[in-house]
Amino acid sequence: MEAQPQRIAILGGGVGAMTAAFWLTSGDHWQDRYQIDVYQMGWRLGGKGASGRNADIAQRIEEHGLHIWFGFYDNAFNLMQQAYAELGRPPGSPLAAWTDAFKPQHYVCLAELIESTWRVWPIDTPELPGTPGAPRAPETVGSAMAELLDWQRSWFESWALTYFKHQGSAFRMGQHRESRLHDILAAAHAGLTAFEDVGDPLVVARKARDLARSSAQSASAGGAATSDWPSVLKLLQDLQHALHDVAAPFGDPDTWSDDWRRLYLALDMSLAIGIGMLTDDVIGDGFEVINNIDFRAWLARNGAQPVSVDSAPVRGFYDLVFAYRNGDPLHPEIEAGTMLRGMLKVGLGYRGALMYKMQAGMGDVVFAPLYEVLQRRGVRFHYFHKLCELRPDATNTRVDEIELEQQVALIGDAYDPLVDVNGLPCWPSQPLYGQIDPQQAALLATHGINLESHWSSWPEVYRQATGASLPRKTLRLGVDFDQVVFGLSVASLAQVAQPLLAVSAPLQQCSQNVAAVATQAYQVWLNQDLQGIGWNYPGAHDEEPVLSGFTEPFDTWASMNQLLCRETWPSGEEPKNIAYFCNALALDAYPSSDDHGFPAHCAELVKTTAIHQLQTQINALWTHVGSGEFPWTWLIDPAGGSGVSRFDSQYWRANIDPSERYVLSLVDTSKYRLRADQSGFSNVFLAGDWLKTGLDAGCVEAAVMGGMQASRAICGLPAAIQGERGW
Repeated sequence: MEAQPQRIAILGGGVGAMTAAFWLTSGDHWQDRYQIDVYQMGWRLGGKGASGRNADIAQRIEEHGLHIWFGFYDNAFNLMQQAYAELGRPPGSPLAAWTDAFKPQHYVCLAELIESTWRVWPIDTPELPGTPGAPRAPETVGSAMAELLDWQRSWFESWALTYFKHQGSAFRMGQHRESRLHDILAAAHAGLTAFEDVGDPLVVARKARDLARSSAQSASAGGAATSDWPSVLKLLQDLQHALHDVAAPFGDPDTWSDDWRRLYLALDMSLAIGIGMLTDDVIGDGFEVINNIDFRAWLARNGAQPVSVDSAPVRGFYDLVFAYRNGDPLHPEIEAGTMLRGMLKVGLGYRGALMYKMQAGMGDVVFAPLYEVLQRRGVRFHYFHKLCELRPDATNTRVDEIELEQQVALIGDAYDPLVDVNGLPCWPSQPLYGQIDPQQAALLATHGINLESHWSSWPEVYRQATGASLPRKTLRLGVDFDQVVFGLSVASLAQVAQPLLAVSAPLQQCSQNVAAVATQAYQVWLNQDLQGIGWNYPGAHDEEPVLSGFTEPFDTWASMNQLLCRETWPSGEEPKNIAYFCNALALDAYPSSDDHGFPAHCAELVKTTAIHQLQTQINALWTHVGSGEFPWTWLIDPAGGSGVSRFDSQYWRANIDPSERYVLSLVDTSKYRLRADQSGFSNVFLAGDWLKTGLDAGCVEAAVMGGMQASRAICGLPAAIQGERGW
């Protein structure tokens, strides 16, 4: 008799779940060992990364928010490189290779509120060697420290050329206006030393950098840590005192010119980070050693000035990871170690470009290729299956039952989920009703049912129409499954896993302490290009901007014109610009699932605040808007509305469902994160960005790492996960 393959039930279709499926099916003869079934609520894969095509409006791309990949996403890019290679699309077809699907983005911007006026800080990031996804040599945290100090040295060079060496007797003369400072600088080329007790700050910075580099190289080579780190700390402390002493007589940096202020912020923050890493021994004990304090508080504790703690770079990173307790912009919070590790990876660990923009929706670029590859391999997909509950066996050591709600009846044996848009396989924004039982399809369309919503009224509508409840399916251990991959978000645990939480203390602590926040987003299609709206900061690479740190509640904006060629607008009606906005959504609590009006209420909040931003705030960035009414005629409106009603044809959403919420890293909570094999049940493996991955923050890379962990725990693949340990 041949051995029965292990049956693996993968619950959810997000990044973590699909990564687990990919690696489980990557070994030779995997089908002799496993039978894999994916159960997904609704009609598409993607989780909070799902996107859809609106067939009623030019097959336009509608996203959950703004998704841009960072150049340090080694595991995520490696996954896509493998998927696209296996997919083997013909040359010349849309997005034939991963390099067609992801394009470098060097140009980023920060918004600064200076003396009640918004200013834009454009940053053209350099291209670095290498390709994201390729293996890299192991590096220590000390290596990151040395690289940080190398940047610091370059900033001191810029500062020293026009400040430290040539400020002369500015302070003794009592001249505190910057215009006077520049006069002195221009006349003082003799190069007087600013700090006789420290020496030339540039020399000190170089020495600190060199000592850090030698220490890092010694540690990377396997040698014991050198004794140089205390000397580096002393040099950095001297430089910090010197920097503050020089700056103090010139008053509030907000009164300085932009170049001076920004250089000062870079120096002040980098010195505080370096000092903090050495004072708290992050190099020896790891980033987690400072997770008991918020990052902003940690900067201040290590000498950063208030102007730096509240600066655009810091706010931009908080915005990047929605680091606001309950989504409240007045309560920023994130673990210092988790934020520091992320910042260093973003700024120092990228290869090629800082960021990469997808050249279609995330569903089109990521989840359609993964689905096609996995289906070819033999993975079975079961759409319209909503997870209701997981139940343990009598010993409380294994999951014994999985209860699912069958949301619809299909006409055929299986659901074919993709549609063709200009030759590219894509996910639709609504179910393909032609594949669903006609009576049910008519009910869904008539009542505008959202089968992806936790608060959906579909069970009641179905019951009223048929007199029966939606059918349930119970999967049983040893019959329908042997192993389970739980690929839903951490916020879903409280909804579907209460019987497990009752007997697994680690899982319960994770559910209670690792928080997730709702997010919000809107997209507008404009008949004006960037020049037409008054964007006056063209990128050095002729790239469109990605901007953060702007007004609340939508602090992040990106121009996404690269998507226009993927939509099907009629000739003469093509938009000239697509603008994406997103941020956290402030919600204190979530009602029970029978409050069917809650999603509409949240969506109305998003719409109201989006209109408010366009009417009262966006003119700080789009200068041609002016100070009057927003020119609503700029919006592409197929319905032909007038005034503000033209916004009704745009796209906005509140991401409130449990598996849509963004996982946070609130102070001292990462210690409650679990690894994939730590659910407390021998046959349940976790997958997602809420695990203990080595990043411990919400992002695509962490979700991929979580899925890789789940696969490795089951089958041993992959043998290694880049960035899982150390730097």
